[in-house]
Amino acid sequence: MSTDTTVYAQLPSVDVHAHVLVPDVERAVADQPGLSAQRDLDLRRNGAESTAVSAVMVQERGSLLVRTDHRLELMDQQGVDVQVLSPSPSQYHYWADESLALDLARYVNDGVAYAVGAAPARLTGLGLVPLQHPNLAAAALHDAVDKGLRGVEISSHAPDPRGGTIELSDPRLEEFWSEAAALGVVVFVHPFGCTLDERLDRWYLSNSVGQPVETAVALSHLIFAGVLDRHPSLQVLAAHGGGYLPTYLGRSDRAWHVRSEAKTCAKPPSAYLRQLWFDSVVHDERALRTLVDTVGAEQVCLGSDHPFDMGSDDPIGDLEASGLTAYEINAIKRGNAHRLGLRAGLGS
Repeated sequence: MSTDTTVYAQLPSVDVHAHVLVPDVERAVADQPGLSAQRDLDLRRNGAESTAVSAVMVQERGSLLVRTDHRLELMDQQGVDVQVLSPSPSQYHYWADESLALDLARYVNDGVAYAVGAAPARLTGLGLVPLQHPNLAAAALHDAVDKGLRGVEISSHAPDPRGGTIELSDPRLEEFWSEAAALGVVVFVHPFGCTLDERLDRWYLSNSVGQPVETAVALSHLIFAGVLDRHPSLQVLAAHGGGYLPTYLGRSDRAWHVRSEAKTCAKPPSAYLRQLWFDSVVHDERALRTLVDTVGAEQVCLGSDHPFDMGSDDPIGDLEASGLTAYEINAIKRGNAHRLGLRAGLGS
């Protein structure tokens, strides 16, 4: 790895993890019975206290999800040149049937492209696919790319309309992974909701513990199912520093070595970390240094989780306070997003 600090120094800084809300989606689901059921599930998983606190937080910060002028002002304050907009995970709506799900994906893709178009020199974006309907995912991915977006955002899992759960290892998603690799676009894995349910319904454990768990499980499915073996050029970006996986993958390696049912991928699980990408939203200098030591500075990108309270209000300040080298900081702040194709504007 080069240590020349000038390699990336002239590139723009890029925040790869920032959210936008698409009003057309909210209007489309407003009267749907599935929305009420989803809110009941969210309440059960998060608990009443966290649900109430989150409502106040969204009320206070909600304009940052839709107002480009407010977004650009904050980016200027943070020293961020470019933001990659992905839909708020609350807009996954994985309960939707096929017809509505396709409409919602198109609304999101249109809405993100519209938001990017308001400031194309400063913004780029990711769209959405209906993960709960694997047969529709590849078409929705192409819709996003055709609209100039740089890829799509998905959760760690989705409910299967036929019963059970669709994991990222589901064979029905093979066409989606193949197309994502062929197109050279980013798949941003960002959980929404943890299947540990009521065990995490207090103290905001649903987010502080649940999100890292979900990301670790999702990436493990990609690794052990051989998805990364079959598609080595796949560009998967994991939210929240990859959750618990990067710093505890030794146990997965041990299972791969000693358990026949776990030896389903070509290499020890830790070998795939250099095929994955991770954002910097870990909220701890030591954790960030450990992530960089484990996966390599070339695999980590600057992120903020804008505008939510569990994100970073000063992502570049957090990065520069981490004790990393000047080269590592520039790679994370600038160069790696460029390598992923996460550049401002729509399309090439």
